Amino acid sequence: MKTCITSTGSSAPLGATVYSDGVNFSVYSKNASGMDLLLFDSLDATAPSGVISLDPKINRTYFYWHVFVPHLKPGQVYGYKAHGLFAPEEGLRFDPDKLLLDPYGKAVWVPDNYDRGAAGAPGDNTAVAMKSVVVEQEIGYDWENDVRPFTPWSKTVIYEMHVAGFTKNPNSGVAEEKRGTYAGVVEKIPYLVDLGITAVELLPVFQFDEYDAPLGEQNYWGYSPINFFSPHLGYSSVKDPLACVREFQDMVKAFHRAGIEVILDVVFNHTAEGNHEGPTSCFRGLSNPDYYILESDRRWYSNYSGTGNTLNGNHAMVKRMILDSLRYWANEMHVDGFRFDLASILSRDLNGRPLKNPPVLWDIETDPGLAGIKLIAEAWDAGGLYQVGSFAGESWKEWNGQFRDDVRNYIIGAHGGVRNLPARLLASPDIYAHERREPEQSVNFVTAHDGFTLNDLVSYNEKHNEANGENNNDGESHNRSWNCGVEGVSTDPEIEGLRLRQIKNFFTLNLFAMGTPMIVMGDEIRRTQHGNNNAFCQDNELSWFDWSLVEKNQDLFEFVQQLISRRLHKVSRPNAEALPLSEVLQHCKIAWHGPSLFSPDWSEDSRCLAFTVLSRENTSLMHFMANTYWEAVEFDLPKGDGKWLRVIDTYLPSPEDIAREDKAPPIDTPTYWVQPRSIVVLEIHGLDEPLIF
Repeated sequence: MKTCITSTGSSAPLGATVYSDGVNFSVYSKNASGMDLLLFDSLDATAPSGVISLDPKINRTYFYWHVFVPHLKPGQVYGYKAHGLFAPEEGLRFDPDKLLLDPYGKAVWVPDNYDRGAAGAPGDNTAVAMKSVVVEQEIGYDWENDVRPFTPWSKTVIYEMHVAGFTKNPNSGVAEEKRGTYAGVVEKIPYLVDLGITAVELLPVFQFDEYDAPLGEQNYWGYSPINFFSPHLGYSSVKDPLACVREFQDMVKAFHRAGIEVILDVVFNHTAEGNHEGPTSCFRGLSNPDYYILESDRRWYSNYSGTGNTLNGNHAMVKRMILDSLRYWANEMHVDGFRFDLASILSRDLNGRPLKNPPVLWDIETDPGLAGIKLIAEAWDAGGLYQVGSFAGESWKEWNGQFRDDVRNYIIGAHGGVRNLPARLLASPDIYAHERREPEQSVNFVTAHDGFTLNDLVSYNEKHNEANGENNNDGESHNRSWNCGVEGVSTDPEIEGLRLRQIKNFFTLNLFAMGTPMIVMGDEIRRTQHGNNNAFCQDNELSWFDWSLVEKNQDLFEFVQQLISRRLHKVSRPNAEALPLSEVLQHCKIAWHGPSLFSPDWSEDSRCLAFTVLSRENTSLMHFMANTYWEAVEFDLPKGDGKWLRVIDTYLPSPEDIAREDKAPPIDTPTYWVQPRSIVVLEIHGLDEPLIF
């Protein structure tokens, strides 16, 4: 084993920092009595080539352990071993046998023989542990004058997608070595440009533990982070940590060239170390009571995430790490925004109690290094904290779960389903208007990665998660779904026609409603998970994008494509970005109807709703009619000087279902028969002002 000549080093910056003559290492560990830095000669080395034992008298400043090692370069593999008390009753879980990742490491190596279990069992796990890798700051990467799109919220359409699942299917047409990788995504950007979306929201790409899953399954979704600074190595086409970082940057640059923003789904609510029986891989072994919220009996972890532990986001050190991570991804990796998984956890104090003004959330919002970055909150957690409409801050947008539930209720024809639909179409003023925030605060969605796909929402009454190995006990049991008369796959053309119509109805409501729309990878071509609504562990064709469906369901793709195009070019709110919802609604003149004009039916059994959008001069601009009844209903049309043009009728076959290239046919009758379970949208001929819808 080599003897390394070192110098004291510096406590700042944290992590491994490359200089011309070597690397400075710094790591936080408040209660450690000693710290070892282990250096490895290669990625596959099972034993260190050198161990540097840090002297607390010269290599520790406050709670930071640091050392400078000359001659080291980017690509150096390393890890830590921390010495101290193993006293769970005090919240301390030091174990000098466990190799620990650097919390600020910019790259992670996962060896082929990685063993998650060894990190939780007695004994030394160095040979089979994940390891950190030194990355040069700014890495000398050529961004080639990369420019962020900075798409206004009023012009944003989000596409939630899984990096690997997008191209992993052999029928993707992507070369085998690039399937399921950042490089593979780049090859398929033209598809997303053709669809018309403006932003991708990538499921977690921070390095996660693929083996953090029950019953020996694989963690596919990635909601199991073990490092907050490094891109997931498993999504790299080249199994080299430094190449992985560059490949991620290549992907971001390619998206920007296509005018598409990159939003990351970030998990700052828990880590892959799990509960008291989980592995010691990083945070637990360095400063367990600081990184995690612990119960009053400090042997146990508070579990507001539902996954075993809860990150202590408002602890000073953890708050700093979160801010540093966000700045890194925004400034050095050029990402455009973040969607925070179970964001309400960041509203909890050091003991898990909700805070009125959580420091970490306000610090994120007001950080000048994050100015202009899109921030989206999933404003609830698994501990029962629900903050939709009351999430802290002034610029956060929020996933609107109420939109999902109420739109589903209406489309399936649930009792009372018509009552809440107007509010959802108007950016949920009952939830948000009191905050004087813009309509785009409401991120509207019908489906997400967690739950049924849109095809399955209209094809299954019950979840079918048997493949997950938990006897179908996992996943949500109340899905507000309707199978249209047959559970699962059907060859009946009437059933299939109804399902397609319902899918178009969902898309129409989502993309016409005020707010920020989000759609999910593959819904536009009827991707199915065969009724599995919790496919977190299904890294196979059940979860992957099926590219054969693009041609098979081209008519639906074109319908969605046209809806997006109309939203962005016909029915957006240009130059109204800062206008609060309450003021927008004052300018928005709407007349509500049922089948008869000015006679809306809000009763429990109502299945019909219509409304007319009026100009300031009371001129009709747009007329919307929805019928979730099982028979056709005749609707009166508003009278006016102009002629109504049919823009959408979801009952009609393609290409009549939506007007292409503004070639909408005129309607010459005073009424319109809206067919069973369908939506119709009309516009006035010669419309020369934008709609707010």
